[in-house]
Amino acid sequence: MAGMQLPQRLARFNRHVTNPIQRMWAGWAPTFGILEHVGRRSGKPFRTPLTVFSTDNGVAILLTYGPDRDWLKNIIAAGGGTMRRHGKTFGVTEPRVVSKAEAAEHVSPRARRVFARLPFEQAVLLTRQG
Repeated sequence: MAGMQLPQRLARFNRHVTNPIQRMWAGWAPTFGILEHVGRRSGKPFRTPLTVFSTDNGVAILLTYGPDRDWLKNIIAAGGGTMRRHGKTFGVTEPRVVSKAEAAEHVSPRARRVFARLPFEQAVLLTRQG
């Protein structure tokens, strides 16, 4: 069975409707963060609200819609980006797409149970700078 992924239609709706609203509070909510990244072709800065969990050396971002995401292609091309969480901003590098099980090994123990229950198959691990 292929992993449960949310439909692309919903991804488009979120990009245009939900994301701008979430962006206002996403930097503060416990499992939300805003990834700041640069377009690999346009060079334009982007801010994408994502579901983010703390790991032993950085963050894990859920790939709710699968790995074919522009923000992921951008941070892979650039080698990283900037994450805003809990009102703090820090650099993130070394993006790696991993399975949910591998990501769970790195997620902080407090959040692991929630992480394991969420409907996704892959995550991106990023190393925190600074």
